[in-house]
Amino acid sequence: MNLVVRNIGVLATPKGNKAKGGLQQGEISLVKNAFVAIKDGKVVYIGDETKKSDKDYLRENFPYKEIDAEGKLVTPGFVDPHTHLIFAGWRQKELTLKLKGYKYLDILKMGGGILYTVEKTRNATLQELVENAKKSLKIMLSYGTTTCEAKSGYGLNVEDELKILQAIKILNQIQPVEIVPTFMGAHAVPKEYKDKKEYIKLIKEMMPRIKEEGLAEFCDVFCEEGVFDLKESEEILREAKKCGLTPKIHADEITPMGGAKLAAKVGAISAEHLIHADEEGIEEMAKNNVIAVLLPGTSFYLGEDFAKAEIFKEKNVPIALATDFNPGSSPNESLQIVVNLACLKYKLTPEEVLTAVTLNAAAAINRASTIGTIEEGKNADIIIWEADDLDFICYHYGTNLVNKVVKKGALVWEVNV
Repeated sequence: MNLVVRNIGVLATPKGNKAKGGLQQGEISLVKNAFVAIKDGKVVYIGDETKKSDKDYLRENFPYKEIDAEGKLVTPGFVDPHTHLIFAGWRQKELTLKLKGYKYLDILKMGGGILYTVEKTRNATLQELVENAKKSLKIMLSYGTTTCEAKSGYGLNVEDELKILQAIKILNQIQPVEIVPTFMGAHAVPKEYKDKKEYIKLIKEMMPRIKEEGLAEFCDVFCEEGVFDLKESEEILREAKKCGLTPKIHADEITPMGGAKLAAKVGAISAEHLIHADEEGIEEMAKNNVIAVLLPGTSFYLGEDFAKAEIFKEKNVPIALATDFNPGSSPNESLQIVVNLACLKYKLTPEEVLTAVTLNAAAAINRASTIGTIEEGKNADIIIWEADDLDFICYHYGTNLVNKVVKKGALVWEVNV
């Protein structure tokens, strides 16, 4: 089916197929009076409604269905490049512990945190995991997320890690949000393993099967004090590369471990969190084209420090933004809140933020050639906003400003009239 999104007040989009850092991150295209012509799910033409030649193009080439943007802002669909989508067992009871001063790693040592969710996830059926995630994906979509990454890591054994990745595969077939799978067996050490080396051996044994069955594209590891140290993380990620899985890393989130530098060393596509990354590590990321995936919602929810976004900008490291959606440290499906926090806490401009949740986020999951911008040849993933300009969606927080969402040329969500 052909589709035209017309009567666009302002079309705001970054351009290109590669992540952008430094000053380039804030360079976006702003086109007034635009329309976007879509065929077979892809953008085929971007025109100006005031130009006769563009009107003639539509008349001559397009029997089409129209969506009237009513003079509103239009952007690319949002991309969430870091989530822990598949789980059972919310952890609302931990909120009281946090209010009493318990830290994330304290709760983990008490048998809560990741290990609590592991127990609940192991006990859940595949269908239960699918249904739980389907609800969250519907919320994400309503807030403008058209693509997200999803990590395993709440199974921590062969059967349940595969179950989580199979849930992702099923979800990609039954709902519109595109999900990019990441294997994260190295999320924690399960209770039944007293010897961490034995569990690392199991992680490495899982990787060939996961790759052969097409269940994941990336491998992530929680490089953190009390979880996996630098040496262990490097061992896991190098084995992942041998198996054809692209490395990612939870780096320097709670303690300064040198994870940013390790991300550069192993050729990771991205390093995530980076609250305590040092300048040397950030410089190494810049040299090795590692994207910084920053998670302000997690800092906000845990009451912790925020990553030093200004240093990443200064060092020309591309910044992507994500929700880190999970039941413990960031129970939030909305990238809109992340957009607000990034402006207020990272001091990123609206233009820089837009690039961070579209093009750079797409690049962090190796999708920048197909999504992340509104350009000819790319998938037609589009948000129509209840806003006149980009500043408004960064300024007006705490409410959903999405009017309509188009995914691969199909209208998949719209506000209730």
